Amino acid sequence: MLAGVTALVAVPACTTSVADSNSVRNEVAPGVAARPAVVPAPLAATAATTATTQPVPTTVAPTAVPPTTVAPPTVPPTTVAPTIATTTTTVPSPAIVWVGGPGQGFVAVGGNSGSDTARIQQRLIDLGFWVSAVDGDYGLSTSQAVMAFQKFIGLEATGRVNQVTADALTAANWRAHGLADAGTLIEIDKDRQLLFIVQNGRTVWIFNTSTGNGQPYIEEDQNTPGEVQEGVSVTRNGLHAVYRERPEGWWEGDLGKIYRPKYFSGGQAVHGSNNVPAYPASHGCVRVSIPAMDFIWDANLMPLDTPVWVHGAN
Repeated sequence: MLAGVTALVAVPACTTSVADSNSVRNEVAPGVAARPAVVPAPLAATAATTATTQPVPTTVAPTAVPPTTVAPPTVPPTTVAPTIATTTTTVPSPAIVWVGGPGQGFVAVGGNSGSDTARIQQRLIDLGFWVSAVDGDYGLSTSQAVMAFQKFIGLEATGRVNQVTADALTAANWRAHGLADAGTLIEIDKDRQLLFIVQNGRTVWIFNTSTGNGQPYIEEDQNTPGEVQEGVSVTRNGLHAVYRERPEGWWEGDLGKIYRPKYFSGGQAVHGSNNVPAYPASHGCVRVSIPAMDFIWDANLMPLDTPVWVHGAN
């Protein structure tokens, strides 16, 4: 297992229709070993707003060698990423990808729709934060992507583009990424409340998420009237794997409804929810928005046996 991972006293379940937690496969692939990880290169929290003549990028720029003036990322002493075995023969993509500046600076649109919002949507996609469409509509997937971007760079996660957020979008030159820099896996960072889709060592998408809030609970079982569910709302750290899934619609969990879940540790699952706030709020599952969960399914980003690495102090 991973360095610094401690056992939890209680593990809440989202639903009773899963295998016992003792039967969950937590060792994903042979040869998993701890090793230093590449740490996300911080995106600047402030930005110069001087416009240039460069056009706005519509696709992620090809991988480039970081400028020699940029200091190499450092590894936090208390976090070690696992080495995920991969069977692909493709050369893993570098974890750090240079995307360059947008040319013209962004404006604070708040939560308003329009052409300026369409430019922000494209910029979020270029930086790795999933948005359902570049259409100028400031809808759910846009607000969730803005919230994820704000979390990643350490701003207040409001889901609205104020001037500080607009300046940070202008200043960002690196595609965002998680700690994992090898293999294909799902990385769940509880400290930043973010979910990373990593393929061949490169983070391809980032989603806003909400994990267990760490609080004890005593609630009525939604599936068994008269019975009570009791535990602590903690998302279990460690290296797990997707071992069960429910492909269609909403399902009745012991503690509420969950949407198209993918179980990775006992009764804990990544699933869609109508409420994905900026803070830990679940009973232990990993929430993403309904559109995000549909995308994860439709793009087959989290098939059975996919490693799921959960880390963080919360």
